[in-house]
Amino acid sequence: MNCHGEAHEDDYGVPHNHGHGDGHGHGHGHNHDHSHDAEVTTGLSDSLFGKVVVDETWCLNESTAGSIKGVFKPWESRMDTVLKVESDADAELLVYVPFNGMVKLKSILVWGGSDGSAPSEMQVFANRDDLDFDNVGNTKPTQVLPLVDGATAPVEYPVRVAKFGSVRCLSLFFPNCFSEDATTLYYLAFRGEWEELKENPIISVYELKPNAADHKTPASETFGSHTIS
Repeated sequence: MNCHGEAHEDDYGVPHNHGHGDGHGHGHGHNHDHSHDAEVTTGLSDSLFGKVVVDETWCLNESTAGSIKGVFKPWESRMDTVLKVESDADAELLVYVPFNGMVKLKSILVWGGSDGSAPSEMQVFANRDDLDFDNVGNTKPTQVLPLVDGATAPVEYPVRVAKFGSVRCLSLFFPNCFSEDATTLYYLAFRGEWEELKENPIISVYELKPNAADHKTPASETFGSHTIS
C-alpha cells in the first residue's frame, strides 16, 4: 500500500450527539455490530485529521469526480454542507482512505444528509486497497456499523480497537441510504493513535541477517544448510 501526503492538524472538540472501475454488484448481506449507542469521550490528541492522505483518497460512484476530498474537513468546518459527495447511479459509495503512518483506530465520525439521504450502514475494511463493486460484496468487513438516521451533526461511531490496531488504510462501503435514491456524505473523520512508519524496516533486517551460503561448513555442503527463523 502506498500512503503519503497530508491535510492540516487541527480538529475535534467535544463528543457529539447524536480513476477506478464502477461496475456494480448488488445484494450484499452482513451481520451488524450495533456499537454506535455508546458515546466516546476523546480529546484533541486523538484527532487523525492531518494524517489522512487526502490527495490519494478516492470514491467509486461519486456523482462529481474528486468530490470525496471535500468531506475530510477540519472540525470547525464540520457543519459545512457545500462540500459533499453524492452517489451517482444508485445509493452505493465505496471510499478509500489512506493514512500517512500507522494508525490505531478508535472511532469514525460520519455525517450525511438529514433528509433520508444519509447512509444507513458503513462496512469498514482495514488495510484493503483492492476493493471495488465487483468484490466488496464477497469480502468480509472488519466491522459493520449501522448508522443514525436524521442526524443534524456528525456522529461518532466507536470501532473494536483490537481489530484496528495497525491500520495503513481503510475502505468504507456505504451500501444504501435511508429513504432516498442517492446517498449524501458531508463529513468523514477519524480518531485514534498515529505512529510514524520506519522506512524499509524489512530490508534492513534482511541486510543484517547472515547468508548461510556465504559461511559453508563441510557439514552444510554435505547435508544442505538450514536457516532457523
